[in-house]
Amino acid sequence: MNLRFLVFSLSLLAGCSASTTLTKTKTLYDYKIESASSQHYSLEALTSELLAADVILVGEWHTHPGIHLFQTQLLATLASRHSNIALSMEQFSRADQTVLDGYLAGDFGENSLLSKTNDWPNYAGSYRPLVEYAKAHDLPVIAANAPEDIVRCIGREGKSYLDKLSAEERGWVAKTLSDEDSPYKEKFFATMFHGDETKTENQYQAQIAWDDTMAESIVDFLAENPSYKVMHIAGAFHVEGGLGIAARILARNPDLSIAVISPQTDDAKRHSENGDYRLIVNSLPPQWISTEEMNQAISSMRHGANVSCE
Repeated sequence: MNLRFLVFSLSLLAGCSASTTLTKTKTLYDYKIESASSQHYSLEALTSELLAADVILVGEWHTHPGIHLFQTQLLATLASRHSNIALSMEQFSRADQTVLDGYLAGDFGENSLLSKTNDWPNYAGSYRPLVEYAKAHDLPVIAANAPEDIVRCIGREGKSYLDKLSAEERGWVAKTLSDEDSPYKEKFFATMFHGDETKTENQYQAQIAWDDTMAESIVDFLAENPSYKVMHIAGAFHVEGGLGIAARILARNPDLSIAVISPQTDDAKRHSENGDYRLIVNSLPPQWISTEEMNQAISSMRHGANVSCE
């Protein structure tokens, strides 16, 4: 099964069916931006503040059209105000970097890009606008993540699976995984624990393989390109509250300044203590109405996983 979508889905299950919309006349493309203390921002005003940061982490609900619209508009606004902006993406892995660079350079078409990478099923509607803006304006794009098949096997076997990898494959995952006790680990277990501690621990190892790899990719890029600022997109669970990726960036380079933008519905509890900017959007339709329906969907995804970890 796809752990990134599972973590995202479970974190929304409790609240998605009860959420209200911004107003009854608005659409799923509409959004508004607030500080943690409810100060309203225009996109231009937000950009002015974000330019003080080295890294801008934009959390997403992977299939929400309003969030993806905001991401593209934010990238364009940042690039219009700062000469060196890089886009970093959860949706491409380090193994894809050479192919992605070739596409951005115009060496081949989009079909080749998607056929040679592990493209996400919603690439065309959600991520194509970002990549195409970067291509048109010569912005670097960082294929920041660890390959999904490797992460899936870590989720099955734990991080000892890394010992099976070739030197090239091992380089596609962060050098160190931060599996120590932390608020992030507590949050993950509270969301994912299903009675089997070993299984949940392995799933957490998979989660941090993503987080640490994305963080290391960003830190390494900035070390080589100190004049740049990085806008990184990833699932909300990976970034909200300064946990996940943000914490792993600071563990590697505490001198970097990080801003976090987290999606929420308008009626969501405001977490003023974590300092995230709030990207307020209308609710998506509930994925499941009952726990039984959810379990059936998860079981179907699990049976579809055919990755060999030998």
